[in-house]
Amino acid sequence: MHGPATAGWLLVALCAAAGGFCLLRLRGGAPEQRRSAGGEALMGFGMAAMAVPAAVLTPPRWVWVAYAVVFGAAALHVLVPARGRYPHEHRHRSHHLLGMLAMVYMAGAMAAAPGGAHSTHAGVGASGTPLVTGVLLVYFAGYVLWAGTRLLPVAGTVPAAPGAPVAAAGRYDRAELASACRLSMGLAMLAMLLTL
Repeated sequence: MHGPATAGWLLVALCAAAGGFCLLRLRGGAPEQRRSAGGEALMGFGMAAMAVPAAVLTPPRWVWVAYAVVFGAAALHVLVPARGRYPHEHRHRSHHLLGMLAMVYMAGAMAAAPGGAHSTHAGVGASGTPLVTGVLLVYFAGYVLWAGTRLLPVAGTVPAAPGAPVAAAGRYDRAELASACRLSMGLAMLAMLLTL
């Protein structure tokens, strides 16, 4: 996005790593888990590309329109009900939908910016934060706090012994790794919205 170049590259690395991990999660698990991992991989790589510092790459307007179309289609894909959906997955699907719509919103804001997206972020402060940006900031800040608390160890759980073998099929399906991936993408989304 449009902060210092070092912060931009760190954001690119974080999002690309999260997207890569989500690609690894596509290898196993139930169909719903693979579908979720695919959406998260798309978000991770899309956010990584969007976070490339402006000094390195200033894409033309049509690129931002293409982003909006891709993530709009992904949002529609999230809305399509799949067979065998479990009730507890509704909250997670809602989070995916909101993330995809946030990407559409950011891409639309960049496409609508006069002179390209990379020249407008400094001018937002004069008129204040737009309502949609503020609502998304509040949501993702709350999500990051909630997801962070889910990674805290629970009293009474026994950690695996060091050197204990991990089943090959379940290596990337562990809930805490998926939660850490979602937390990192939530942090990245929060950082990107702050620069919008």
